[in-house]
Amino acid sequence: MDKKFEAYLFDLNGTIIDDMQFHAKAWFEILTKDLGAGITYDQTVLQMYGKNQELLERVFGEGYFTQQQIDDLSIEKEKRYQAAFKPHLKLIDGLGVFLEKAYHEGIKMAIGSAAIPFNIDFVLDNLNLRKYFPVVVSADDVMLSKPHPETFTKGADILGVEYSKCLVFEDAPKGVEAAKNAGMQAVALTTLHTPGDFAVKDNVIGFVKNYDGLDLFRI
Repeated sequence: MDKKFEAYLFDLNGTIIDDMQFHAKAWFEILTKDLGAGITYDQTVLQMYGKNQELLERVFGEGYFTQQQIDDLSIEKEKRYQAAFKPHLKLIDGLGVFLEKAYHEGIKMAIGSAAIPFNIDFVLDNLNLRKYFPVVVSADDVMLSKPHPETFTKGADILGVEYSKCLVFEDAPKGVEAAKNAGMQAVALTTLHTPGDFAVKDNVIGFVKNYDGLDLFRI
């Protein structure tokens, strides 16, 4: 086996599960109907990176909400998302086979996500993925969100793998940019964005719709 990559670092939403439309709908309803933001659905999608607090601050400005209000809005959004998405909860096509092969070949794996633990646990526990991902880096584990590289470098550090030997799986332009800033190559999932949405893509070794037919030995 080609050992060019010793570790795979996966984003979660839109990369392991195809749920970004559900996140977008939940955010759009809260931002517009609950909070009265003059923002379109497409503009909402563009703001969906980083921590929940950062999204709210980008839309409304810093200091607009108290920390308690931010925390409450964040949990309310995630509750709405989970309630709507749970009947559809499944791995992106082909990922189950891909993960099992990687696990069998001894490739180290981690989650590197801007999601809060409440959402990460929702996915990992309901889909029984814990054995594949002994390392999880969430929004609560980093000071700086993507496109800062900390999410991925911290995951690599815990796994004990050099950054250049880590391959990132991402669906978001800011996530691919974070991978580049970490000195890592990436595979980009086109679950929400098209290749044209990625301003940074010189570190992308491939754009894929799902994991069907993705050859572990030829990435």
